[in-house]
Amino acid sequence: MEYLILIILGFIAGTIGSLVGLGGGIVIVPSLLFLAGLPMLFDHVTPQMAVGTSLVVIIFTGLSSTLAYMKYKTVDYKSGLIFFIGSGPGSIAGAHVSTYFSSDSFSLWFGIFMILISLSLMIKKRVKPAEKKHTGVIRTFTGDEGQEYTYSYHPLAGIAIAFFVGFLGGLFGIGGGSLMVPAMILLFLFPTRVAVATSMFIIFLSSVAGSAGHVIAGHVNWLYALALIPGAWFGGQLGAYINKKMQTKTVVLIMRFVLIIIGIRLIYQGVFS
Repeated sequence: MEYLILIILGFIAGTIGSLVGLGGGIVIVPSLLFLAGLPMLFDHVTPQMAVGTSLVVIIFTGLSSTLAYMKYKTVDYKSGLIFFIGSGPGSIAGAHVSTYFSSDSFSLWFGIFMILISLSLMIKKRVKPAEKKHTGVIRTFTGDEGQEYTYSYHPLAGIAIAFFVGFLGGLFGIGGGSLMVPAMILLFLFPTRVAVATSMFIIFLSSVAGSAGHVIAGHVNWLYALALIPGAWFGGQLGAYINKKMQTKTVVLIMRFVLIIIGIRLIYQGVFS
């Protein structure tokens, strides 16, 4: 029963994570923490185990999604590698800091973080990026409709932001795309599809780095990871396909609602448990 639940959970997390560039950990971690409260199921899952297992699974979600987005030619490899210079060390640092969380404090801070992510998704949909002079690394992208997009960023600024995002990803086991996508769109004027695809590439790289610390610390439940990975892999492929075929407005709206509800529950659990 446990492993059937995990296979389904992995598929849902992989699909949603790939579709909107969030990675999937934003679904896996709170779901494992919720399931840990059910009698006779997942009763030995700790916050550290949820984070560590999530990061290992996100490696495969990120790889699956990246391979799918490669076919659509929407991955900006150069920018992804530059951002990884910051996100890689950030993920390792976040994984180390996560070991100091108790169950209650983790629930509280993770709940607050999820609500902030929901707000960032709202900002991403409502705020139009301001016009700016292109300097530093300048990139162009031609969409399916033939329109050419130009976006740019200063490498040091990109690395600094990526370090912060990677730190939060390693800390909470969510990959970091929930913050990286809005940052790329609002600060650097990335086209949405390029931001999502490149985010999954960064998530793949940073999750490899971030999970290493959790593996060494023994925070990974390998049986759970093996059950989550198949669903996450195929979900990553499906999410990339849906992203190519349709707008993600409705999915992001539902995601914001779910994040707020789960965030409130985790905050309540952290304060009153």
